[in-house]
Amino acid sequence: MAIRRSKQKAQVIARLSEIAPPGEQFIACVHCESGPSPWLGILFDEIPLAGLIVTLMRRFYFITLTNTSVVMNSANRFTNRPGGVVYSFPRNAFPVVSVKRARLWSSMYVQLPGSNKPTRLNIDRYWRGEFDQLIAGLPAPTLPAQAGAPAQSAVEQAQA
Repeated sequence: MAIRRSKQKAQVIARLSEIAPPGEQFIACVHCESGPSPWLGILFDEIPLAGLIVTLMRRFYFITLTNTSVVMNSANRFTNRPGGVVYSFPRNAFPVVSVKRARLWSSMYVQLPGSNKPTRLNIDRYWRGEFDQLIAGLPAPTLPAQAGAPAQSAVEQAQA
């Protein structure tokens, strides 16, 4: 079980290197989780079985930015080992809707294929450096954060 960030990134890159085209450069790799806010998990841990239900609702992913694409791998719930590729998007077409950079838990909403509404992905502060690299390499969000507002780049939104 990899605990250190560098070991987790190495496992993801090794996994993607098996299927990546020759010459693919890996720029950033971020661990994230979908589902309810991580703060709800802390709150519901005090209620028997509620914390377990919230935990089981979460899905864990690694998002990797390369020079040509953005790849989402599943991550094992218990060992954090990278699984298979769940989604792959061209780098300039990653469907990020909004980004919120916070002190402890940052989040971004991504419109995943087959989903009616954007999926919230929570990123822990532990991955802040890689998250900054990821959002710096992403295109402007596909939908403005507020109706009638001009779209901002992911970097501008994170700094706001």
